[in-house]
Amino acid sequence: MTKIICILITVFSSFNLFATELKVGVQAPNFRLQATTGDYYQLSDYQGKQVVVLAWYPMANTRGCTIECKSLVEQGHLIREYNTSYFMASVDPLDDNRDFAKKTGADFPMLSDPTKETAKAYDVLNLFKVASRVTFYISKEGKILKIDEAINPKTAAEDIAKNLKLLNVELALSN
Repeated sequence: MTKIICILITVFSSFNLFATELKVGVQAPNFRLQATTGDYYQLSDYQGKQVVVLAWYPMANTRGCTIECKSLVEQGHLIREYNTSYFMASVDPLDDNRDFAKKTGADFPMLSDPTKETAKAYDVLNLFKVASRVTFYISKEGKILKIDEAINPKTAAEDIAKNLKLLNVELALSN
């Protein structure tokens, strides 16, 4: 059943049926979500400090999500060249995401939103009651810089890095 849902999500996502109503330039909804490490992360903690990349994904331990996560693991150094913090987020329970993080070797925070409140605030909760694959780029001021709904899981990290460059995000201090 999970495999069928994942296939349907993938097919319907290509038609942009789940497009978010949020727009570039608006204030991004604040969030406070627990990560696979047990720590809590909230958007407001990054205000004035770093750009935040929030990559929503449908479901832990599914094919497309695993490919996307592995891209961020294997090519994450491209993203870390910029003054940014990046997260993957889903509505999966924390234990499912912990298992997923362990299996994929995730070296970045994977956030869980089991109440689905943050997914609703970002308008990514779809008719299957999981998050659509959408990546948000949020400025130091907390405003949405870009909303990417055309995610290629295989090249997710490279695409994020390209977008950060196009958005003129400053390089990390160590560069």
